[in-house]
Parts: sequence; structure tokens; C-alpha cells
Amino acid sequence: MEFQTDIFSQFNDKWALLCAGEGDDFNAMTISWGGMGTLWGKDVVTVYVKPVRYTWQFMERNDYFTVSFYPPECRRALEVMGTKSGRDGDKVSEAGLTPVPVEHGVSFAEAELTMVCRKIYSQDLSRDTMPEKVVQTFYTREEPHRMYVGEVVALLRR
Repeated sequence: MEFQTDIFSQFNDKWALLCAGEGDDFNAMTISWGGMGTLWGKDVVTVYVKPVRYTWQFMERNDYFTVSFYPPECRRALEVMGTKSGRDGDKVSEAGLTPVPVEHGVSFAEAELTMVCRKIYSQDLSRDTMPEKVVQTFYTREEPHRMYVGEVVALLRR
């Protein structure tokens, strides 16, 4: 298994699944915005979720979340996970993914790498501090994303 180490392409090029919840009470969504780095002396992952997304309520209710990356052959599954809502049905089955419990959350058997993260910070993005072009491109019909920063507490490799 080869995990791409160019952190600038992980989210944008490969995409990832963000998952919050435990057991049978979880939701996952495809993300292409995010970052990895350090904050307050901790290895962290930053992700963004709009309040209209079903996953948002799971992020709010849970102290942990997972971010997982997949091989190219899973691209279709990630498309399903990003275009369907867990409110409307079993998108995990439709995507052909296999949920697996991990400490503090859920990942999927197909993942090459899963980062288990403990939320240490969240904040809503504000239109007032964004460039106007960004507001016009992303936030004319919906509220801006909430940013979540999670300390990486475990790395799980397939």
C-alpha cells in the first residue's frame, strides 16, 4: 500500500471520507477540503462541514471523527458518498463500502489510511472575513462551513 505523502493533494486530488458517530449511529461524507498540520503542539486534521449536511449533526454530537483515504478503485464509492445524503437512505451500501468499528468511531475496510481525530476546536466561517469572490462562489444559498480541528489520536493503515 502506498500512501501519498504530498499533504497538499490528499484532500483535493484523492478526496477522503469524513465520518462521525459510532456503532450503527454514524454518517460519512466525501470531503475535498481539509488540511493536516500542527496546532498547539499536536498533529491535527482540519475539515469543513456545512450545517445543511447530514454529517454536521454527527460532528456536533460526537467528540471524535475519522478521516480516511482510499485507493483509486474506490473513486466511484466516494462519488456516491458525496452526492447522496444519509438522510435519504443507505448510501454506504449503495457505495459498496464496508463499515468497520474503530476506537471512538467508524471507518471502512476499503480505506488505505484512517486518522482517528478528537475534536479540539470548531468555529463557523464568516462571510464578513472572506473575499467577495469566495462568498459569491460558495455561500450565496447556504450558510458557510463550520471548521473542525481534530487532534490525530490514531493512524490506522490497511
